[in-house]
Amino acid sequence: MSDDVVIEILERVTPEVVGAFARLIPQLSSSSPPPTAAELQAMVGAEANDVLVAVDAATGVLLGSLTLVTFRIPTGIRSWIEDVVVDGAARGRGVGEALNRFALDLARSKGAKTVDLTSRPTREAANRLYQRMGFELRTSNLYRYELGD
Repeated sequence: MSDDVVIEILERVTPEVVGAFARLIPQLSSSSPPPTAAELQAMVGAEANDVLVAVDAATGVLLGSLTLVTFRIPTGIRSWIEDVVVDGAARGRGVGEALNRFALDLARSKGAKTVDLTSRPTREAANRLYQRMGFELRTSNLYRYELGD
């Protein structure tokens, strides 16, 4: 990653942050609306969450984000990486890798034993990145129960 991108933990929700998520989330999911300012504030304020952002140091433009969720269960402290997204215009600059490396370091500092994530098979570049970083594909069944509205 070039030195012109800074990774930080989001602490304040501003109109610029809300606008950035409105631009980024549709690049991640066509079925989920971008979070509102109140939803972003709830994410930032949640004890288990760390919302990481990649910011262009020269312009202040938010280039990507990742949410690290860390929690204690009977077998230890675990972390999950969720909703990794890098603006299409910033891809190829190492932003995704920088976000993930920051998240791994942060999870380690919180005492997590493992860090898990999921990625759709169609996200080929992301899957190559995770494998290159040392994430191992697990043989597991992932189940989802839709609770509805």
